[in-house]
Amino acid sequence: MNTKTKTEPLNFRTQFCLTERQLVINVLMTVVDLLNEVLSDNVEVVLHDMTRPENSVIAITHGHVTGRGVGDSILAGPKGDAGFAAARDVADAIGEQNSIIASYNTVTKNGVTLHSSTAIFRDSDGMPFAALCFNSDMTIPHMAHAWLSRMLGKDIKQPAPSDHQPAKVGNLMDDIVAGSLTTLGKPINLLTREEKIAAVEHMQSNGMFVVRGGVNRAAKALGVTRYTIYNYLDELKKRNLTE
Repeated sequence: MNTKTKTEPLNFRTQFCLTERQLVINVLMTVVDLLNEVLSDNVEVVLHDMTRPENSVIAITHGHVTGRGVGDSILAGPKGDAGFAAARDVADAIGEQNSIIASYNTVTKNGVTLHSSTAIFRDSDGMPFAALCFNSDMTIPHMAHAWLSRMLGKDIKQPAPSDHQPAKVGNLMDDIVAGSLTTLGKPINLLTREEKIAAVEHMQSNGMFVVRGGVNRAAKALGVTRYTIYNYLDELKKRNLTE
């Protein structure tokens, strides 16, 4: 007696939904690539395939914010993810519209608070299958805002317009880099790893990496890759947590 069972062919509706899902995911992956070019390095964008939670991350930019990469699971994400909490609530329900869970806080494994928002996408049957998440590390912007508030005060009037053009961001970043290297007093090719980390710390404390292009400029100045700069930033986070 033949005990083999034949695999049942997918019905038309199931095949349609799978094709539809893949088309949407392909478009969203392109969006993630585009956002990599326009968002600052403190904003992580991650695309999840919710049908495979064990390795849900299928596209990501600025993954250093949460320490994730392609192939990581949902569990590798930040704590208190309201987006996925909502997704779990509707996982077995049928809906008609895509869902947006906006402006909530999450916390990374290193204890950094992120400002997050998530869009959940459904297929024609109303089932959620993909999520596009934004996680912003606002640590430095908040510090800069607090510092400027103290410096300006509440009652200081705005200065009158002048004929002088404001300094370009590139010039400001050059000044930060120069200041970081001057404190070391050594040529770039003689710097140790610890000295380069110290330079990156100085740049970070001056807001270098809040501005788009800061990581690339720092990498060029120190003669390392941008991924090395991210490693230095991760090392500094770890050290700050253990102090």
